[in-house]
Amino acid sequence: MKSSVWRVAVTGPECTGKSEIAQALALHFNTAWVPEYAREFIDGLEKPYTYKDILTIAKRQVESENKMLKSAERILFADTELLVCKIWCEFKFGRCHSWILKQLKNQVYDLYLLMDVDLPWQRDPQREHPDKRIELFELYLAELRNYGFPFEIVKGIGKLRLMNAIDCIRRNLEIT
Repeated sequence: MKSSVWRVAVTGPECTGKSEIAQALALHFNTAWVPEYAREFIDGLEKPYTYKDILTIAKRQVESENKMLKSAERILFADTELLVCKIWCEFKFGRCHSWILKQLKNQVYDLYLLMDVDLPWQRDPQREHPDKRIELFELYLAELRNYGFPFEIVKGIGKLRLMNAIDCIRRNLEIT
């Protein structure tokens, strides 16, 4: 594992462009990114997901990130991370797995990019809360502050959103 790789988590409520930004940032910085495992997992289910499924998703997300870290150049972008799993669990089921809570305290990212809810809602079978986006954003903001994680809020539509994310990274990680 490379110890000289910066780790950036792209986090926030559903339908805020996390996947698009993570992939675009990896392309811009010529490095690796970790896709959101939940999307692949849920696509493969033939029934609604359960509380237990979120634990499986969380563990696989961490495994995927650890694998991709080996191929990253200078920086690794993670499309979602354990904070997403915690908030998702608590919001949907009113509780969270102890494994997620323990791992969350120990997860280390050099920067979290919190995606704002300023993008228009796009319908998707996996998205559940079009009317709760501001409430969820506020939960993310509170949790990032509570854990003391270094973060920036990314706003803007289209290329402006990407440029704002790049500026956040350059400002915080001194990467050109």
